Amino acid sequence: MEENLIPVNVLVGDRTYRVRIEPENEEAVRKTVKTINDKIVEFKTNFAGKDMQDYIAMVILWYATTAGQAGEKADQLSGAEGPKLSGLESLLDKTLQK
Repeated sequence: MEENLIPVNVLVGDRTYRVRIEPENEEAVRKTVKTINDKIVEFKTNFAGKDMQDYIAMVILWYATTAGQAGEKADQLSGAEGPKLSGLESLLDKTLQK
């Protein structure tokens, strides 16, 4: 399975991360990263004076709340949605470790 993974560079906030994903998930990961970066810009506009870690934390809270509002739908993820969340979780874990 790991031999099918492709390396992809993604920019979250002001940092670049190299992640390995399945080729069929590349578009989903890139869309998720775009959503994250769009939300970071939105929070930077609305809450000036914070640092990037604060903005990323705000996006995590927003994302978790959005997923929580979906309720049971989050438990019934279809094939493509599971890898999207796994990719996002991996990016967030790497961000929080730094």
